[in-house]
Amino acid sequence: MSEPANTQRSEIEIRVRYAETDAMGYLHHSRYFVYFEMGRTELLRQTGVAYREMEQRGLFYVVAKLEAKFKAPAHYDDVLMLATRVDKITPVRVEHRYDLMRGDRLLCEAASTLVLVGRDGRPQGLPDDLYRLLGGV
Repeated sequence: MSEPANTQRSEIEIRVRYAETDAMGYLHHSRYFVYFEMGRTELLRQTGVAYREMEQRGLFYVVAKLEAKFKAPAHYDDVLMLATRVDKITPVRVEHRYDLMRGDRLLCEAASTLVLVGRDGRPQGLPDDLYRLLGGV
């Protein structure tokens, strides 16, 4: 895979809501993956591409791989910072990295691989205009 022409990175602030916590007041592990999707969506939007527009063109990113390493828990009402970056991109695949922080403390680090598919669910390449916008060379 090729490295992006310039590393794409986005940061978003997230406040942990009560409904996202478990009985111990910790952010439930399933919510981290929702946060990662929020980070990817905002990063894509920063490039000038809205995922909704991709869907209208019959292009869909599906998660092929997602892994997380939990270092410390987040709690109700914590203000978190999620950094999302593109590690690698090809016309068919994009790999992201995530760091979820509370202040200076790393709570979770994660990585995902997304594959571009058409309406039929089969892998396909990005059109050249989108590939260039997303950092492909």
